[in-house]
This record gives sequence, structure tokens and C-alpha cells, in this order.
Amino acid sequence: MRQNPPPHRVKVWDIPTRLFHWVLVALIVVLGISGQMGRLDVHMLVGPAVVALVLFRIIWGFVGSETARFSHFVRGPKAVMAYLDAAKTGAVRSVGHNPLGAFSVLALLGLVLLQGVTGLFTSDDILSEGPLAHLVTSKTVALLSAIHRISFNLLLAFVVLHLAAVVFYRVVKKDDMVQAMITGEKRVPQGVEGIRFKNPLLALAILAVCCAVVWGTLAAFPPPAF
Repeated sequence: MRQNPPPHRVKVWDIPTRLFHWVLVALIVVLGISGQMGRLDVHMLVGPAVVALVLFRIIWGFVGSETARFSHFVRGPKAVMAYLDAAKTGAVRSVGHNPLGAFSVLALLGLVLLQGVTGLFTSDDILSEGPLAHLVTSKTVALLSAIHRISFNLLLAFVVLHLAAVVFYRVVKKDDMVQAMITGEKRVPQGVEGIRFKNPLLALAILAVCCAVVWGTLAAFPPPAF
């Protein structure tokens, strides 16, 4: 019986995508710890950085390297079902995110962005409030503060689900996603070529624009002086 050729390693993740992933992980950890410890000064400092970072990833999802683009991995229900059927017979090595993982990526990006944006308008009703809370009514602040707390719990649930999926693919499917996101390389079937990456300077320029938009907005609407 003819055997399939063994997988080989190719570059699938560019540097901007990998840096985004690990910096976002670090910032979310800092946000979670600072929020639980009541260090809202740190919390409010990191929040806008997360918003700028997610805005960068959204734009990079349209103009970045092939595997970073949403059009590369976001598929309809038929593609997801086809992937699940194929996965039943063994490991299915996708170049980049697989169709099922696309839902996790979109959910995590959406929840992180929701956390960051609502955090700009939150208040603890004691000493600290978001940098844009003064622009809305107290009822709106209360509503957005509640959404901020609820979305954090949802984000934690999705993070746990994401980690469980990473472990499952590593142990069962022998597909090490963590290593791929560190080295940028992934084992794929023979005949599959690596991805041509966009210039990292383009990513740097986009990130600079996103930072300018976020902190420019905060500077344009400073809280009133007392």
C-alpha cells in the first residue's frame, strides 16, 4: 500500500502576527491581575494599548500576510463541516488557522475589543474611572461597566476553551500550535509551500497609526479638571 509522504516544515506565521499574539497574551494577563488586585492605575494604562493592538490585528487581517488575513481562514458552515469530517480520519494540518479555529479567533478578538472599549467608559464609583467616562451619562457608565465585567468572564471562558483546543491538537492530532506561533513554522503535507510574507514595516506603520488614533482620541477628550 502506498504511503503518504511525511509532512515537512514551512513558514506559515509572519513576525507581526506572532508578536501580536504574545504581546496580547501578556497584556491580558496584566489586565486580569491588575483588575483583581485593584491596581486600576495599571489597568487603565494597559487598556488603551489593548484597543490599539486589536485594531492593528483587524487591519492586518485585511492587508497582512496570507495566513493573517481573515479571507484565508474564515469560512462558512460547509467548510467547517468538511473540516470536521476530514479530521475524523486523522490529523488535518492546515496552513494557518483551520476553519473551526476561525470562530475562536473572531470571538477572542471581539471579546478583547469589547473589553478594551467598554473599559474606557467604566467607573468603580469610588476613585477611578475610564478616560472617556466623562463623555457619557452615569447610567451609560453603569451599563458599560456591567458589560465590561460580563465580557471579562466570557473572555476567560473562551481562553480556557482555546487552551483546551491547543492541548487537544498537541496531544491527539500531534499538531503543536504553540511552537508554530513561536517559530513561525508548521508541519504541513508535502507539496504545500510556505507563505510569502508582507513587509514587517507595513505592520509597524499600521500599528503606529492605530496607536495615534487611540491615544489621539484620549488626548482630544481629556477629563475635566477639578
